[in-house]
This record gives sequence, C-alpha cells and structure tokens, in this order.
Amino acid sequence: MFVLGVESATPVASVAVAGQGGILAERMVLNRRTHSVNLLPMLKAVLEESEIDRRKLTGIAVSGGPGSFTGLRIGMSTAKALAWVWGLPVVGISTLTALAHPLAGSGGLVCPILNARKNEVYTAIYDCQGGVANCIQGPAAVGPSRLAEIILEFKRPVTLLGDGVPVYGAQLRDALGSMARLAPQAASFPRGAAVAELGLAALREGRGIDPSALQPEYIRPSEAELTWLRKNCPGG
Repeated sequence: MFVLGVESATPVASVAVAGQGGILAERMVLNRRTHSVNLLPMLKAVLEESEIDRRKLTGIAVSGGPGSFTGLRIGMSTAKALAWVWGLPVVGISTLTALAHPLAGSGGLVCPILNARKNEVYTAIYDCQGGVANCIQGPAAVGPSRLAEIILEFKRPVTLLGDGVPVYGAQLRDALGSMARLAPQAASFPRGAAVAELGLAALREGRGIDPSALQPEYIRPSEAELTWLRKNCPGG
C-alpha cells in the first residue's frame, strides 16, 4: 500500500508519500500565499523521489481541517481532482490529529492549538498512549482562557504545540503553571508525512471514500457565512 498525503491547512504546504515501511518522500514550503502554485509541482516531485508510479497508489489522504479556509479548499480540491482522475479513494485527516501524531508515543496529553484569530484557537486534547493519539476532547474553537480551564480539569501535564503557541503560549503557561509543556518550534505545523501515515492506517481499515463525499471540517463558520447569516436570518 502507498498513500499520497496532502497538508495545506496552515502556512506550511506539505506533501508526502507513505508506504508500509514508512515515509518515502516529503516536500514542504512555508508560504500560505503560494499553496495553489506549489502543491501540484510538489506532488509530482514526491512521486518521482519515492519512485512510486501513481498507478501503485492505494489512495490519497488530505488534511480536512480545521485551519485556513482558503488553504483547506486548495488542498481538498487538489486531492479530490487527482483522486477522481486516477480512480482512487480519499480520506480526510484532522489537521489537529496530524499535529498530535508525531507525539503519539509520548505517553501523555497533547494539545494542538491553531490560531483561529478573533482571540480563539482551534484545538483538541489527545491522550497519547501506546503509540496512538486518541482524541479525548474536542475538536472545538475556544478562547485561550476557556482552553486553560478545560486542560486543568484533566489534572495532568499537557504538551502544547501548533502555530497558536507563539500567540497564546505565554497566556496558557501562566494559567497552567507547571502542567504546561511547550513542544519545539519544529512541531508548530502539521506535516504531509503525518497525513500520509494516518491516511495509510485509515485506508487499511477500509475508511476510504469517494472523492465527491469528502467535506472539510471548518468547526466554525467562515466570515462570509457569518455575513450572509447576519443579512438573511431573522434577528441577525
């Protein structure tokens, strides 16, 4: 089995090819404004580097959100188009799960936080036991103060990571004290490698779907949707 992984929900666009033996190739670019330009050349490059003919692919995994609405749309439309042309199933992978995945063997709580703007973060809490990141809270969009309250209820140390850490990390550390641990800066963004590995596991379990059925998980409405609701809903 070989899976192509696509991650574009954050400022880092990342693609990878995973097989039973691990990651065969990966490319990353840090520039949100160029996702639409970079994804296809990067996908071509990882297939060439991995020496995997696209006819050997089992499916395509793509970050399903939450994250940048534009980035998610670019990644999903690219993955769905390729899957449709190549006749492959797709699987959506939570951006937060992809962030937590590299710490799946840590044995503790892991809390990815993505900057959602408007003084909120996209977040979830994972219990990383036995090499698996098991989601036990969320996903949700909450303010940092509310997130600190939720974490304190677990009464266990937690590792914080994601692009929300530079923005809200100090506030959370003040609220959590010694219970808060900050992951290295290198763990701030989800990787295509994590999406590909999680996708490989999902496809092995038969969770692949038709490309037309794949939908993003935004968690909260976009600004355009909120504007429409304010204009069109009674009392809005």
